[in-house]
Amino acid sequence: MQNIQTLSIPENVQNSGIIPLSQWNKYFAYPCVGTLRQMIFYKKYGIERCISRIGGRIYVKVAEFFKWLEEQNNK
Repeated sequence: MQNIQTLSIPENVQNSGIIPLSQWNKYFAYPCVGTLRQMIFYKKYGIERCISRIGGRIYVKVAEFFKWLEEQNNK
């Protein structure tokens, strides 16, 4: 039987709810920051709902991102 690993969100990220896009790979391996930047720039797949822009910086709403990712898998 194959061992299935579940993705766990670090506690400090769960508490804040958002993280700077530039630090995404510090917490998560997938997708890479470059891929996220490209999807945000071209507004692909409705990813803008997972993004906040504050003071010129881009932040990712972590819970919303994984909800969005699951919806993309179900399409």
